[in-house]
Amino acid sequence: MLDDLDRALVHALHIDGRAPFSRIAEVLGVSTQTVARRYRRLRTEAGLRVVGLPDPHRAGQAQWTLRLTTAPAATEHLAHALARRPDTSWVKLTSGGTEVFAVVHAPHDTEFSRALLLRDIPRKAGITAVSAHCMLHTYLGGPTAWRGRLQALTGEQQARLAPERAAQGGDGSPLTQADRDLIGALRHDGRAGHAELAAATGRSQATVARRLAELRAHGALFLDVEIEPRALGAGTQALLWMSVPPAHLDAVAGVLASHPELAVVAATTGPTNLLAHALCSDPADLHRYLTRRLGALEEIRTLETAPVVHTLKAAGSLVPAARGPRAHGR
Repeated sequence: MLDDLDRALVHALHIDGRAPFSRIAEVLGVSTQTVARRYRRLRTEAGLRVVGLPDPHRAGQAQWTLRLTTAPAATEHLAHALARRPDTSWVKLTSGGTEVFAVVHAPHDTEFSRALLLRDIPRKAGITAVSAHCMLHTYLGGPTAWRGRLQALTGEQQARLAPERAAQGGDGSPLTQADRDLIGALRHDGRAGHAELAAATGRSQATVARRLAELRAHGALFLDVEIEPRALGAGTQALLWMSVPPAHLDAVAGVLASHPELAVVAATTGPTNLLAHALCSDPADLHRYLTRRLGALEEIRTLETAPVVHTLKAAGSLVPAARGPRAHGR
């Protein structure tokens, strides 16, 4: 479990994942060395990591939810194979380890079913069912975050840490290949220095610094914070698949997006049309949420709950096992 300073650091990194430790330390009222030391410890013990992610629309990508029902003996191998793919995120084992869930990012101009479902997924007897549905709209998720990690800083502290934003109506052009290379490097480490990013992309440090600032300012790139939910008191996770009449979908999703128990709320295609990711303290807390909060919404016609057993991959790229944590204090 994190203490108050740990939580404040996590909250600060959510506001600006590339803020220098000296600036975070000033806002938190501690030394730069203390912030760097806490960051390194949380990297090691709680999986803390800052990752850079593109805006899907600007990147020309569609997001698909993939559910694979498997025989228990095949689940781990299949899940690890999906996690190693560069086009996947949020690879999870659910439903007692008999199902693999993943989000797949595919260009709009490709035939997703042929590229992944018919060619790339291993044809093994252990896979008993496959379903894939397009994510149509995200109500909560992306650059927003689970409120369980955003309760440590005052409004004044948040304002001091907030990065500058571009004026409304800024650059809305599609991402270039050079931009994709830069974001690809940030998927591994959102706090990587300009020298590292220049080496990874083949561009000069000045060019990398300028383009990184532009992409962030115009919302084409956002920084997300990964951390083990248990460290924040969320010992029970579940994916919720709901069916809501289309006329009520926006209203219900808007209500769900305000619930502190949820980290993601998204509309999807398929027999169920609303997906949510719940983070609760324990099974009893999840039961209370399902019966008292969701149960009060009469527009929810059906609800399927799939407990998350293990998360193999979050939003960022997999980190090689031999790669050690770095402070990146700057």
